[in-house]
Amino acid sequence: MRRHLGAHIAHSLLLATIGVACGGASSESATPKGPPAPPAQGNPFEGASFYVNPDYAAEVAAAPGASPADSPKFAKVAANPTAVWFDTIAKAHQATHYLDDAAAKQQAAGAPMVATFVIYDLPNRDCSAASSAGELAVESKGEARYKSEFIDPIAAAFRAHPSVRIVAIVEPDSLGNLVSNLDKPKCKASEAAYKHSIAYAVQALSMPNVWVYLDAAHAGWLGWNGNRDKAATLFAEVMTASGGQDKVRGFAINVSNYDPVHAIAGAKPRFPGDPSTDEATYIQRLTESLTRVGVTGKTFLIDTSRNGAPTVGDPAGDWCNAKGAGLGERPKASPLPLVDAFYWVKPPGESDGTSDPAAPRYDAACGSKVSTPGAPQAGVFFTPYFQQLIANANPPL
Repeated sequence: MRRHLGAHIAHSLLLATIGVACGGASSESATPKGPPAPPAQGNPFEGASFYVNPDYAAEVAAAPGASPADSPKFAKVAANPTAVWFDTIAKAHQATHYLDDAAAKQQAAGAPMVATFVIYDLPNRDCSAASSAGELAVESKGEARYKSEFIDPIAAAFRAHPSVRIVAIVEPDSLGNLVSNLDKPKCKASEAAYKHSIAYAVQALSMPNVWVYLDAAHAGWLGWNGNRDKAATLFAEVMTASGGQDKVRGFAINVSNYDPVHAIAGAKPRFPGDPSTDEATYIQRLTESLTRVGVTGKTFLIDTSRNGAPTVGDPAGDWCNAKGAGLGERPKASPLPLVDAFYWVKPPGESDGTSDPAAPRYDAACGSKVSTPGAPQAGVFFTPYFQQLIANANPPL
């Protein structure tokens, strides 16, 4: 599994100064009236440049503890595109800021640009762990707030920027938790709200310039036979509730995780006995499971932000700042059949969670023997970990 931040602490002061209003008016277009527009078509990454988040580049440049000798490789990483995470209501209100920037850069270049965003603020978020616990609670009208205060402003900003190709990765970990963790009371209590909220998000965000990808965890989580078939059935249910499977382009896999695209010959498998030995095999097997429940024609994104090392830690608890990880393949379009892109969804160097047992949102997995010590709160830049990712990069920087 993987975790991200409940609030981008390192960015909060910067974003607070931008002052973009909810939904954000844009000069590109007004909100259209009439029936819903058809979903986006084709591979959004093909023939487009990839938006580079200036806030992440600034975060890398200002990394605490970095030495002058680090600068060249730090700059190489910062020049790569990474996803922008909308993980709080406040961050959702900054959608117009990023899209205005992307639109301006697209116009200056005279060529299409694709910007990638992670939608990540479900009520009872991170129901099976603690490091990325969110701001909304099911028992406190969290579902209603998610829809009106989080999704609706994002949808308005997306709609107001029809010239920009937008990729929306919807709610990492959430449906995976409904497949395998309903024995945990918080996940069981979240089940209906997760399904309703994700279906609402898909329906609201589907439009001609937005490509929606549901999160489908990774090979070591949902790649097992029982989990994979249950996941396919759940995905079909959610897509039906959203108004039809045509609203979903495909699935994002390995988000913030470490599974290799292809298993390396002779390397110890991360999950012994798993029939989905790597992400490429998982795609093939998940496609077969989806076909059996009537879902066809779906494509995939693979997060390669830290899957460059052949083996990483102990699979039973290595999701949090795992030792031995390295940067993987650089973002690129159409690298494999059924794969729309390799992409750095998890911004390299941002922590998965604190290793301090006395800190808020501490999760025991972040203090395990396979997790890097000294880690700050989720989403805060962790220089030693970033340096490790660079040192273990494959391909090398």
